[in-house]
Order: sequence, then C-alpha cells, then structure tokens
Amino acid sequence: MHEAVIVDVVRTASGRGKPGGALAEVHPVDLLAATISQLLERTGVDGGDVDDVMAGCVQQVADQSWNVARSALLAAGLPESVPGVTIDRQCGSSQQATAFAAQAVMAGMADVVIACGVESMSRIPLGTASMGRDHLGQRMRDRYPEGLVHQGISAELIAAKWQFSRAQLDDFAALSHERAAEAAASGVFRQEIVPINVPDAAGQRPHTVDETVRPQTTREGLAQLQPSFRTDEYAQRFEQIEWMITPGNSSPLTDGASAALIMSAERARQWGLRPRARFVSFSVVGDDPMMMLTGPIPATARVLDRAGLTINDMDVFEVNEAFASVPLAWLHETGADAAKLNPRGGAIALGHALGSSGTRLLATMVNHLEDTGGRYGLQTMCEGAGMANATIIERL
Repeated sequence: MHEAVIVDVVRTASGRGKPGGALAEVHPVDLLAATISQLLERTGVDGGDVDDVMAGCVQQVADQSWNVARSALLAAGLPESVPGVTIDRQCGSSQQATAFAAQAVMAGMADVVIACGVESMSRIPLGTASMGRDHLGQRMRDRYPEGLVHQGISAELIAAKWQFSRAQLDDFAALSHERAAEAAASGVFRQEIVPINVPDAAGQRPHTVDETVRPQTTREGLAQLQPSFRTDEYAQRFEQIEWMITPGNSSPLTDGASAALIMSAERARQWGLRPRARFVSFSVVGDDPMMMLTGPIPATARVLDRAGLTINDMDVFEVNEAFASVPLAWLHETGADAAKLNPRGGAIALGHALGSSGTRLLATMVNHLEDTGGRYGLQTMCEGAGMANATIIERL
C-alpha cells in the first residue's frame, strides 16, 4: 500500500452567508477555482499532473449544479483532460473527498489528487435543494412514521440527553470566538488563508480575514439571544427539550472554499516536495438519524481502533461546531482533553460553509500541529441524516 501525504492545504477566509457578505458576489465556481489555482501556485505543481479533483458541495443546485468540481477545475485553468467529481456527504462532504483522494493514492489508483470543497450559502440559501419537494419518499416515511427533524432540533435533543445547561452552551460558543480572535490577531491563520478578490467601491480588494469571527462576543451577550427552533408543534412533541439552541451557540451561515493537494509519498519525493502530514486512518459511520449529530462519537472510536491509537495519543482535535451541544457531547463521551479541542476556535466562530468545512478543518489542524510540534491530529464531522467522518493524520 502506498503512503498518502498532504503536500499543502489552504482555505479562503469565511464570508457571512447572506446578501452583503464579503464573498456573496463571488460565484462558487470562481471561489473554488481561485482556491485551487493558489494551491497549485504555492506548491509549483502543474495542473496537468493532477489525476482527479474531488470536491465536496452540499446544495448541488443552481450556481452549484452541473458538477461544480469539473466547472471549477476548468475555470482554474487545469487541462481539459483532468476529471472532477462532486461529493455529497452532507456537512462532511470535503472531508469525505479528502478520504476518497487519499484512499485512491493508497490503492495505487492515483498519484496526485486535489480534494476540495465549496459552499455559497449567500447565493444558495439553506434548504434550497429540497424546497417544495419530497426528499424522503414513502418508504422512508414508513420507517420513521413520527417524522425526522432538522438539525436544529437534533442539537436540542442532544443538549437534553446530556443535560447541558444554556450557560454551558453559551460558554463554549464564547470560547470559540475568543480562541478564533486570538488566533487571528496572532497571525497564525495567514499560512492557511489564500486571498480572494472581491468587489468594493475602489474596484477589487483581497478578502483575507474571517468575517464570521466576533471578538466582542461575551457570555452575557449570548445569554440574551432567544432560541431559534422552538415551535408549538415541536414543543408538544418533545417535552424534554428546554430550548437552548440560539444563533449565538450555532454555526453561522457561511460562504467559503478550501482545498488540499494529496499525493503519494513517492511522487512527492520525486518532485522534491516536502509533505506536511500523512494520513493514518479513516472512518465513516451511520448513526441515529433523529439525534443526527452524534455520529462523531462512534466515528472517533472506530478511527482510533483502526489506527491502533488512543484518545490520549492525539495532540489536537478538530470537531465541527455545527452547534455547541455537538462537541460538548463528544467531549463527554470520549473523555478527550478539552484544551486540545478546536484550540483556534471552531465553526461557531470561523463559520461552517457546509461542503468546504472538511478541508477547512484539515487546514487549521495541519497548521496547528506544525506550529506546536504536535504529532497526531483527529478530525471529525457530524453530518445530515445521522452520519460522521473521522480522520487521523500525523505531522511529518
């Protein structure tokens, strides 16, 4: 089996995923194309040497339809001979793209793959893909006659099951902003962020600062926000819910793109490239589609078992902060060191651009390991309909 390594991994700075956001005027094809182009420029790799481009994208409609991976690689100037495929593993789409890319290299079916992701939530509002359509079908409704729920309710169910208080959720959210703001101020994000030109009054300006981070966030301010998902129908159905999930302890709607250059260790040596990390282990699991967001717990257990490692062997954890209750439940069940969890802030502060989030977390994790001298990093992501990916890497 060949060794799959990460030669480089980059991301855009986040943009608020609504009209007026920093990246709202940038077409998602152009956003991903610019990210891919700069990834190749940084490494000096010729686009014609890429065997495949695998892109995560959740809402594959309108501006993100027609295989956005193929459109973006062509827009980036790669030769027409390079193929591309778009992957939907919900929020873990680009993490799955990374796993597929690495596994193709490990199996000897590819030498050089770009794994990437993009989501423009300002241009494609959340829910657009299923708006006005039956996305379940009769057999799904037969299996779950009481009906499944959206992720906001699942986050509430997790908070109720693990008996988290509103103060715990808001404290975690405030810490995410605090850590992200400190990381931004110290300049540690500069290595992973590639500039994206956006229109302004003067013509164009480079967007390089995460727009979703709010340094002024306080626990007291978060406590004033009202729950987002309570309705009379849900309140009657779920009497155990105390309704604590707010915009403040949830990830914001976000625009963004990210990309990783993955290749065999042999090819990297031939080209004189220094790999930054290698892939150690992968897992992907299904879990309860009603709780939906608890998958990172069994995914973590499985990926550690496959790697022959323990939770204490890890130097950093990147657990996607879709909602504060998700990483808190993960912490409770895994017994991980909270100080190692999302040390540079998570999606509550840095944003959650759905299809881009997997490679975004990977970029932050690789840089943190390099800056701190850590060896192993574990990344995991909750996903729609009750799934989760987990990945372990080793810094080189």
